[in-house]
Amino acid sequence: MTTNALSIPRSVEWTGESIRLLNQQKLPSITEFLTLSSIDDVYEAIKTLKVRGAPAIGIAAAYGLALAGSQYETEELEPFLTKLKQDRDYLSYARPTAVNLFWALDRIIQVAENASSVNEAKTAIIHEAIQIQVEDEEVCRLIGENALSLFKDGDRVLTHCNAGSIATARYGTALAPFYIGKERGIDLHVYACETRPVLQGARLTTWELMQAGIDVTLITDSMAAHTIQTKKISAIIVGADRIAANGDTANKIGTLNLAILAKEYDIPFFVAAPLSTFDLSIESGKDIPIEERNLEEITTIQGIQIAPDEVKVFNPAFDVTPHSYISGIITEKGLITGSYEEEIRALFKEGGV
Repeated sequence: MTTNALSIPRSVEWTGESIRLLNQQKLPSITEFLTLSSIDDVYEAIKTLKVRGAPAIGIAAAYGLALAGSQYETEELEPFLTKLKQDRDYLSYARPTAVNLFWALDRIIQVAENASSVNEAKTAIIHEAIQIQVEDEEVCRLIGENALSLFKDGDRVLTHCNAGSIATARYGTALAPFYIGKERGIDLHVYACETRPVLQGARLTTWELMQAGIDVTLITDSMAAHTIQTKKISAIIVGADRIAANGDTANKIGTLNLAILAKEYDIPFFVAAPLSTFDLSIESGKDIPIEERNLEEITTIQGIQIAPDEVKVFNPAFDVTPHSYISGIITEKGLITGSYEEEIRALFKEGGV
Protein backbone atom coordinates (compact mmCIF):
# COMPACT_ATOMS: atom_id res chain seq x y z
CA MET A 1 0.00 0.00 0.00
CA THR A 2 1.30 3.46 -0.89
CA THR A 3 2.42 5.58 2.03
CA ASN A 4 3.27 9.26 2.26
CA ALA A 5 5.67 10.61 4.85
CA LEU A 6 3.99 13.17 7.10
CA SER A 7 5.42 16.17 8.89
CA ILE A 8 4.78 14.97 12.44
CA PRO A 9 6.21 17.16 15.22
CA ARG A 10 8.40 15.66 17.96
CA SER A 11 8.26 16.85 21.55
CA VAL A 12 11.44 15.40 23.11
CA GLU A 13 14.91 14.99 21.57
CA TRP A 14 18.26 14.05 23.11
CA THR A 15 21.13 16.21 21.84
CA GLY A 16 23.95 14.26 23.51
CA GLU A 17 24.45 16.83 26.28
CA SER A 18 20.96 18.17 26.96
CA ILE A 19 17.28 17.69 26.13
CA ARG A 20 15.58 19.66 23.35
CA LEU A 21 11.96 20.06 24.39
CA LEU A 22 8.94 21.43 22.55
CA ASN A 23 7.30 23.85 24.98
CA GLN A 24 3.67 22.75 24.87
CA GLN A 25 2.65 25.63 27.13
CA LYS A 26 3.22 28.09 24.27
CA LEU A 27 1.33 26.21 21.55
CA PRO A 28 -0.36 26.94 19.25
CA SER A 29 0.63 30.59 18.95
CA ILE A 30 4.37 30.09 19.53
CA THR A 31 6.50 27.10 18.54
CA GLU A 32 9.34 27.22 21.06
CA PHE A 33 12.00 24.62 21.81
CA LEU A 34 13.68 24.66 25.23
CA THR A 35 17.10 23.35 26.22
CA LEU A 36 16.96 21.40 29.48
CA SER A 37 20.40 20.94 30.97
CA SER A 38 19.64 19.91 34.57
CA ILE A 39 17.31 17.66 36.51
CA ASP A 40 15.60 20.73 37.95
CA ASP A 41 14.84 21.91 34.41
CA VAL A 42 13.24 18.54 33.67
CA TYR A 43 11.21 18.48 36.91
CA GLU A 44 9.88 21.97 36.22
CA ALA A 45 9.02 21.10 32.60
CA ILE A 46 7.02 18.04 33.68
CA LYS A 47 5.32 19.78 36.59
CA THR A 48 4.23 22.81 34.55
CA LEU A 49 3.09 20.80 31.50
CA LYS A 50 5.79 22.07 29.18
CA VAL A 51 5.98 18.36 28.40
CA ARG A 52 2.85 16.25 28.88
CA GLY A 53 1.29 13.03 27.70
CA ALA A 54 2.15 9.88 29.65
CA PRO A 55 4.75 8.41 27.21
CA ALA A 56 6.43 11.78 26.59
CA ILE A 57 6.62 12.41 30.33
CA GLY A 58 8.31 9.03 30.74
CA ILE A 59 10.79 9.76 27.94
CA ALA A 60 11.62 13.21 29.32
CA ALA A 61 12.02 11.82 32.84
CA ALA A 62 14.31 9.02 31.61
CA TYR A 63 16.51 11.54 29.82
CA GLY A 64 16.39 13.81 32.88
CA LEU A 65 17.56 11.07 35.22
CA ALA A 66 20.25 9.95 32.77
CA LEU A 67 21.37 13.56 32.38
CA ALA A 68 21.59 13.97 36.15
CA GLY A 69 23.55 10.74 36.54
CA SER A 70 26.01 11.73 33.82
CA GLN A 71 26.88 14.83 35.86
CA TYR A 72 27.69 13.06 39.13
CA GLU A 73 31.35 13.45 40.12
CA THR A 74 31.71 10.35 42.28
CA GLU A 75 33.71 7.40 40.93
CA GLU A 76 32.27 4.90 43.41
CA LEU A 77 29.23 2.91 42.35
CA GLU A 78 27.30 2.77 45.63
CA PRO A 79 27.19 6.55 46.17
CA PHE A 80 26.32 6.92 42.49
CA LEU A 81 23.34 4.57 42.83
CA THR A 82 22.20 6.21 46.05
CA LYS A 83 22.18 9.64 44.40
CA LEU A 84 20.48 8.28 41.26
CA LYS A 85 17.66 6.78 43.37
CA GLN A 86 17.24 10.07 45.22
CA ASP A 87 16.90 11.88 41.91
CA ARG A 88 14.49 9.18 40.69
CA ASP A 89 12.28 9.90 43.70
CA TYR A 90 12.54 13.65 43.09
CA LEU A 91 11.36 13.37 39.49
CA SER A 92 8.58 10.95 40.43
CA TYR A 93 6.88 13.71 42.44
CA ALA A 94 6.43 15.89 39.35
CA ARG A 95 3.16 14.18 38.27
CA PRO A 96 1.30 11.52 40.30
CA THR A 97 -1.13 9.93 37.82
CA ALA A 98 0.83 8.94 34.70
CA VAL A 99 2.38 5.54 35.43
CA ASN A 100 4.83 5.82 32.51
CA LEU A 101 6.82 8.30 34.58
CA PHE A 102 7.57 5.72 37.26
CA TRP A 103 8.04 2.91 34.73
CA ALA A 104 10.67 4.85 32.78
CA LEU A 105 12.54 6.00 35.88
CA ASP A 106 12.67 2.44 37.21
CA ARG A 107 14.14 1.22 33.92
CA ILE A 108 16.99 3.71 34.30
CA ILE A 109 17.62 2.55 37.87
CA GLN A 110 17.60 -1.11 36.83
CA VAL A 111 20.29 -0.74 34.16
CA ALA A 112 22.42 1.33 36.53
CA GLU A 113 22.18 -1.39 39.18
CA ASN A 114 23.41 -3.95 36.64
CA ALA A 115 26.54 -1.93 35.86
CA SER A 116 29.93 -2.83 37.34
CA SER A 117 31.36 0.70 37.39
CA VAL A 118 30.24 4.31 37.38
CA ASN A 119 31.45 4.86 33.82
CA GLU A 120 29.52 1.81 32.66
CA ALA A 121 26.44 3.00 34.52
CA LYS A 122 26.63 6.48 32.98
CA THR A 123 26.81 5.01 29.49
CA ALA A 124 24.09 2.47 30.18
CA ILE A 125 21.51 4.92 31.53
CA ILE A 126 21.86 7.23 28.52
CA HIS A 127 21.51 4.28 26.14
CA GLU A 128 18.47 3.06 28.08
CA ALA A 129 16.78 6.47 27.87
CA ILE A 130 17.36 6.53 24.11
CA GLN A 131 16.01 2.98 23.87
CA ILE A 132 12.84 3.97 25.74
CA GLN A 133 12.17 6.62 23.11
CA VAL A 134 12.97 4.29 20.19
CA GLU A 135 10.69 1.61 21.61
CA ASP A 136 7.86 4.09 22.16
CA GLU A 137 7.89 5.17 18.52
CA GLU A 138 7.54 1.57 17.37
CA VAL A 139 4.87 0.87 20.01
CA CYS A 140 2.85 3.87 18.84
CA ARG A 141 3.11 2.75 15.22
CA LEU A 142 1.77 -0.67 16.16
CA ILE A 143 -1.06 0.86 18.21
CA GLY A 144 -1.94 2.96 15.18
CA GLU A 145 -1.92 -0.09 12.91
CA ASN A 146 -4.20 -1.99 15.28
CA ALA A 147 -6.54 0.96 15.76
CA LEU A 148 -6.78 1.75 12.06
CA SER A 149 -8.18 -1.74 11.44
CA LEU A 150 -11.23 -0.73 13.51
CA PHE A 151 -12.12 2.21 11.25
CA LYS A 152 -13.06 2.58 7.60
CA ASP A 153 -12.52 5.32 5.06
CA GLY A 154 -14.82 8.26 5.74
CA ASP A 155 -15.41 7.56 9.43
CA ARG A 156 -15.91 10.50 11.77
CA VAL A 157 -14.12 9.88 15.05
CA LEU A 158 -14.25 11.89 18.26
CA THR A 159 -11.20 12.26 20.50
CA HIS A 160 -10.42 13.97 23.79
CA CYS A 161 -7.32 15.61 25.31
CA ASN A 162 -4.06 15.14 23.38
CA ALA A 163 -2.79 11.62 22.82
CA GLY A 164 -0.76 12.39 19.72
CA SER A 165 2.76 12.70 18.45
CA ILE A 166 3.77 15.43 20.89
CA ALA A 167 2.49 13.30 23.79
CA THR A 168 4.74 10.38 22.77
CA ALA A 169 7.88 9.65 20.75
CA ARG A 170 5.95 9.76 17.45
CA TYR A 171 2.43 9.07 16.08
CA GLY A 172 0.79 9.05 19.51
CA THR A 173 -1.72 6.55 20.84
CA ALA A 174 -5.29 7.71 20.21
CA LEU A 175 -4.15 9.89 17.30
CA ALA A 176 -1.88 7.26 15.74
CA PRO A 177 -4.56 5.76 13.46
CA PHE A 178 -5.24 9.21 12.01
CA TYR A 179 -1.58 9.71 11.09
CA ILE A 180 -1.17 6.22 9.66
CA GLY A 181 -4.48 6.52 7.85
CA LYS A 182 -3.31 9.79 6.30
CA GLU A 183 -0.08 8.13 5.15
CA ARG A 184 -2.15 5.42 3.42
CA GLY A 185 -4.76 7.66 1.87
CA ILE A 186 -7.53 6.65 4.30
CA ASP A 187 -9.74 9.62 5.08
CA LEU A 188 -10.75 9.89 8.74
CA HIS A 189 -12.37 13.09 9.95
CA VAL A 190 -11.44 13.95 13.53
CA TYR A 191 -13.62 15.86 15.98
CA ALA A 192 -11.49 17.10 18.89
CA CYS A 193 -12.91 18.20 22.23
CA GLU A 194 -11.25 21.33 23.63
CA THR A 195 -10.59 19.40 26.86
CA ARG A 196 -10.69 21.29 30.12
CA PRO A 197 -9.03 22.27 32.36
CA VAL A 198 -6.05 23.39 30.23
CA LEU A 199 -7.56 23.06 26.75
CA GLN A 200 -5.07 20.51 25.45
CA GLY A 201 -7.44 19.42 22.72
CA ALA A 202 -7.92 22.96 21.43
CA ARG A 203 -4.30 24.01 21.77
CA LEU A 204 -2.41 20.81 20.96
CA THR A 205 -4.49 18.15 19.20
CA THR A 206 -5.82 20.52 16.56
CA TRP A 207 -2.37 22.08 16.08
CA GLU A 208 -0.50 18.84 15.50
CA LEU A 209 -3.17 17.29 13.28
CA MET A 210 -3.25 20.42 11.15
CA GLN A 211 0.56 20.26 10.85
CA ALA A 212 0.09 16.88 9.17
CA GLY A 213 -2.81 17.99 6.98
CA ILE A 214 -5.39 15.86 8.81
CA ASP A 215 -9.04 16.95 8.68
CA VAL A 216 -9.95 18.09 12.20
CA THR A 217 -12.87 20.03 13.69
CA LEU A 218 -12.71 21.57 17.18
CA ILE A 219 -15.69 21.42 19.54
CA THR A 220 -16.16 22.43 23.17
CA ASP A 221 -16.51 19.67 25.75
CA SER A 222 -20.18 20.50 26.26
CA MET A 223 -20.92 19.96 22.53
CA ALA A 224 -20.02 16.26 22.56
CA ALA A 225 -23.54 14.83 22.83
CA HIS A 226 -24.92 17.13 20.15
CA THR A 227 -21.96 16.38 17.88
CA ILE A 228 -22.36 12.62 18.25
CA GLN A 229 -26.07 12.99 17.52
CA THR A 230 -25.85 15.33 14.51
CA LYS A 231 -22.48 14.62 12.87
CA LYS A 232 -22.80 10.82 12.66
CA ILE A 233 -19.77 10.09 14.86
CA SER A 234 -18.62 6.52 14.18
CA ALA A 235 -16.52 5.99 17.32
CA ILE A 236 -14.68 7.66 20.17
CA ILE A 237 -11.00 7.01 20.82
CA VAL A 238 -8.95 8.36 23.74
CA GLY A 239 -5.58 7.74 25.35
CA ALA A 240 -4.84 6.82 28.94
CA ASP A 241 -2.55 7.83 31.77
CA ARG A 242 -3.03 4.70 33.84
CA ILE A 243 -5.00 1.48 33.36
CA ALA A 244 -5.79 -0.71 36.35
CA ALA A 245 -5.63 -4.51 36.34
CA ASN A 246 -9.37 -4.76 35.67
CA GLY A 247 -9.31 -2.35 32.71
CA ASP A 248 -10.57 0.75 34.52
CA THR A 249 -8.84 3.68 32.85
CA ALA A 250 -7.71 7.12 34.03
CA ASN A 251 -7.60 9.80 31.38
CA LYS A 252 -8.09 13.56 31.12
CA ILE A 253 -11.17 14.89 32.91
CA GLY A 254 -14.27 14.54 30.74
CA THR A 255 -13.39 11.12 29.35
CA LEU A 256 -15.99 9.42 31.54
CA ASN A 257 -18.66 11.73 30.12
CA LEU A 258 -17.77 10.57 26.61
CA ALA A 259 -17.82 6.90 27.57
CA ILE A 260 -21.33 7.28 28.98
CA LEU A 261 -22.43 9.10 25.81
CA ALA A 262 -20.92 6.35 23.63
CA LYS A 263 -22.96 3.72 25.45
CA GLU A 264 -26.12 5.81 25.14
CA TYR A 265 -25.63 6.37 21.39
CA ASP A 266 -24.41 2.79 20.82
CA ILE A 267 -21.05 3.67 19.28
CA PRO A 268 -17.72 2.06 20.27
CA PHE A 269 -15.55 3.71 22.87
CA PHE A 270 -11.87 2.77 22.50
CA VAL A 271 -8.86 3.39 24.73
CA ALA A 272 -5.46 3.37 23.00
CA ALA A 273 -2.44 2.85 25.24
CA PRO A 274 0.90 1.02 25.40
CA LEU A 275 1.49 -1.83 27.83
CA SER A 276 3.67 0.54 29.87
CA THR A 277 0.50 2.43 30.84
CA PHE A 278 -0.99 -0.60 32.60
CA ASP A 279 -0.51 -0.80 36.36
CA LEU A 280 -1.27 -4.33 37.53
CA SER A 281 -0.49 -3.36 41.12
CA ILE A 282 -3.77 -1.44 41.14
CA GLU A 283 -6.85 -3.66 41.10
CA SER A 284 -9.39 -1.09 39.99
CA GLY A 285 -9.83 2.54 39.08
CA LYS A 286 -10.81 3.55 42.60
CA ASP A 287 -7.16 3.08 43.60
CA ILE A 288 -5.73 5.36 40.89
CA PRO A 289 -4.45 8.65 42.39
CA ILE A 290 -6.13 11.65 40.76
CA GLU A 291 -4.11 14.82 40.40
CA GLU A 292 -5.81 18.08 41.37
CA ARG A 293 -4.40 21.19 39.75
CA ASN A 294 -4.24 24.92 40.39
CA LEU A 295 -7.61 26.67 40.58
CA GLU A 296 -6.34 29.41 38.24
CA GLU A 297 -6.50 26.93 35.34
CA ILE A 298 -10.29 27.31 35.60
CA THR A 299 -10.74 30.82 36.99
CA THR A 300 -8.50 32.50 34.40
CA ILE A 301 -7.85 32.30 30.65
CA GLN A 302 -4.39 33.46 29.57
CA GLY A 303 -4.04 35.37 32.83
CA ILE A 304 -7.40 37.12 32.58
CA GLN A 305 -9.76 36.32 35.43
CA ILE A 306 -13.19 35.08 34.33
CA ALA A 307 -14.61 33.89 37.69
CA PRO A 308 -15.44 35.77 40.90
CA ASP A 309 -12.73 36.33 43.50
CA GLU A 310 -12.48 33.59 46.13
CA VAL A 311 -14.90 31.24 44.34
CA LYS A 312 -14.47 27.62 45.38
CA VAL A 313 -12.93 25.47 42.65
CA PHE A 314 -12.72 21.71 42.15
CA ASN A 315 -10.10 21.00 39.49
CA PRO A 316 -9.26 17.30 39.06
CA ALA A 317 -7.08 16.72 35.99
CA PHE A 318 -8.35 13.17 35.39
CA ASP A 319 -11.36 10.95 35.80
CA VAL A 320 -11.69 7.17 35.74
CA THR A 321 -13.77 5.29 33.17
CA PRO A 322 -14.98 1.89 34.43
CA HIS A 323 -14.06 -0.96 32.11
CA SER A 324 -17.73 -1.74 31.54
CA TYR A 325 -17.96 1.39 29.37
CA ILE A 326 -14.92 0.50 27.24
CA SER A 327 -15.47 -1.34 23.95
CA GLY A 328 -11.82 -2.25 23.63
CA ILE A 329 -8.31 -1.31 24.75
CA ILE A 330 -5.92 -1.00 21.80
CA THR A 331 -2.28 -1.86 22.59
CA GLU A 332 0.83 -2.65 20.58
CA LYS A 333 -0.07 -6.34 21.06
CA GLY A 334 -3.58 -6.01 19.68
CA LEU A 335 -7.11 -5.35 20.91
CA ILE A 336 -8.21 -6.30 24.42
CA THR A 337 -11.95 -6.75 24.86
CA GLY A 338 -14.36 -8.87 26.84
CA SER A 339 -13.08 -10.03 30.22
CA TYR A 340 -10.50 -7.32 30.78
CA GLU A 341 -8.97 -8.61 33.99
CA GLU A 342 -8.34 -12.07 32.55
CA GLU A 343 -7.13 -10.81 29.17
CA ILE A 344 -4.82 -8.19 30.65
CA ARG A 345 -3.15 -10.63 33.03
CA ALA A 346 -2.85 -13.24 30.27
CA LEU A 347 -1.28 -10.68 27.94
CA PHE A 348 1.32 -9.67 30.48
CA LYS A 349 2.05 -13.26 31.39
CA GLU A 350 2.47 -14.31 27.76
CA GLY A 351 4.51 -11.24 26.87
CA GLY A 352 6.82 -11.56 29.82
CA VAL A 353 6.13 -7.96 30.85
